[in-house]
Amino acid sequence: MDQRRIFAFLADRIAVGQRCALVTVLAVEGSAMRNPGTHMAVCEDGSFVGSLSGGCIENAVVAEACEALADGRGRIVRFGAGSPYLDIRLPCGGGLDIHFQPLADGALPSACLAAIAARQPYTVAIGPLGVRCMAGWHPTPLDPAGGTASFGHFPPARLVLIGHGEALCALARLARTLELDVTVLTPDERALDQLQRLAVPVTHLTRATDTTPLHSDPWTAIAFLFHDHDWEVALMRRALELPHFYVGAMGGRRAHAARCEALRTAGAPPSAIASLHAPIGLFHSSRDPETLALSALAEIVRAYQDCNFGAGLG
Repeated sequence: MDQRRIFAFLADRIAVGQRCALVTVLAVEGSAMRNPGTHMAVCEDGSFVGSLSGGCIENAVVAEACEALADGRGRIVRFGAGSPYLDIRLPCGGGLDIHFQPLADGALPSACLAAIAARQPYTVAIGPLGVRCMAGWHPTPLDPAGGTASFGHFPPARLVLIGHGEALCALARLARTLELDVTVLTPDERALDQLQRLAVPVTHLTRATDTTPLHSDPWTAIAFLFHDHDWEVALMRRALELPHFYVGAMGGRRAHAARCEALRTAGAPPSAIASLHAPIGLFHSSRDPETLALSALAEIVRAYQDCNFGAGLG
């Protein structure tokens, strides 16, 4: 979820005349903390954003990136098992094939940032002539002989929070701490005031039947945090109709049974009702807003990571 920071770093540094390299994990052997397609941005002054391990090879990666910048050409270097760098070993015993690409200008990071801002999938394509950004999700296998690979990226998880009370505000604050896109819909004027002061995008709900402020895409999670479940039915039915990767709701099992019955009466399909995550969160019976927020956000992030968004896309 840190692609935006990586490409913003590259765009900003290149804009002021500093040379930068995009670093990409091409392949992983054995155990490793990062998957193929993980990026890191390195500037000629040694500053960087992102990480490719738990911290055990970052210094060596930065040094290699600076050498690639001095040379002006892309390169692939092996770290860990099978690497010529005998003094650099991954504690997990694995190996990483890492690509280093000096960037001639800001075209690549600008294109990636534009796709991220538009919440559209994009692909970083690596080849003998450099690295480019392609619209859409087009991953291809690594070809070591040809030095080519493509890594598709999807928009980061976006949260739409609908509800009232302290749990709503706690979840919005935690999501912002993790730099997630978050939007709030609430009839709670106290929460409205608190979230506006935190610069969280928030819409004041005045009617439980008004679903027009609710918008989503396939990379959106929608979480309901109401104690007054009468607010839920119309909004939740609409949420289940919209594209999403997660819809969850706060409340105990008895409240959820009543919710499901109300949704059935309102005409929601049984399959949609069955997809609801409730009670919300990885661990239940949370007695304070902050713990509930942590539990809910952990479940949402796991659901995002478990989704195979690319199935059938190329």
